[in-house]
Amino acid sequence: MNIVLTGSIGTIGKPLTKELVRKGHIVTVISSKPERQSAIEALGAQAAIGSFLDADFLIKTFAGADVVYLMEAWEGIGSIFDKDVDFVAAFEKIGTNYKTAVDKSGVKQVIHLSSIGAHTDQGTGSLYLHNRVENILQQLPPEVSIKFMRPVGFYTNLYRYMDSIQTQRTIRQSYGGDQKEPWVSPLDIAATIAEEMEKPFAGRTVHYLASDEASPNEIARMLGDAIGLPDLTWTVVSDEQMLRGLLAAGMNEWIAQGFVAMQAAQRSGTLYEDFYRHKPTLGKIKLAEFAKEFAQVYHTSTN
Repeated sequence: MNIVLTGSIGTIGKPLTKELVRKGHIVTVISSKPERQSAIEALGAQAAIGSFLDADFLIKTFAGADVVYLMEAWEGIGSIFDKDVDFVAAFEKIGTNYKTAVDKSGVKQVIHLSSIGAHTDQGTGSLYLHNRVENILQQLPPEVSIKFMRPVGFYTNLYRYMDSIQTQRTIRQSYGGDQKEPWVSPLDIAATIAEEMEKPFAGRTVHYLASDEASPNEIARMLGDAIGLPDLTWTVVSDEQMLRGLLAAGMNEWIAQGFVAMQAAQRSGTLYEDFYRHKPTLGKIKLAEFAKEFAQVYHTSTN
């Protein structure tokens, strides 16, 4: 098949590209950075250098594709520490461009990387952005089949806490405790999407993606044991403390407010209600395996 991938070759795009090329598909990878062309081509794929904010470029690149994979790459929007970025408008622009490009290029099979929380426009904080894009894509003609892929929190998000682990021996968030929640490996996401590329498409379907389940306290113990800090803890702070800290760090106010609201949904469990109604088979890569990877990165950064 002729497959076009957006999102360049990051934590999902790279293994996805490698797997699709291995299976014999013709793969085109869109990247906004010309310097990534050689790395894309080294994987056996074709590079299309341009922006998903350019609808004409997308139409041209999607033309002739059997399947397109759509994701919203934050690098093309702006930093979450840029106080002037309107993230709602940016995601609406991306969603609209994707809809236009799919429609005008004649593509009939789409896989969209969405997110946990995209089932609703209420109470999920900044995850509302993914709900908005899903709804825009739902406006495509009915003959366009779409698989909406909704991963839960990535293991790799835990790297964000590296600094506080090193300096304070804690992970500080506005939720915590012993309530389990689902997590996913980007490698399992890539493997599942590669499989879904080759399965039949029919109408509009939703697929949740997860690899393992663990509580915040279990994660702290697991990471602590892996890096040699058995006293590592997960500390819960108030929503107000979390928001003040994010704003003091220079985070965009809409994103900061949305992050706190998302964690409130994690704390209450409402974020995962639809996930557990349609719980998927868990992926192969468990948290214990990721903890080993985390430890390697941690010790490299401290040496």
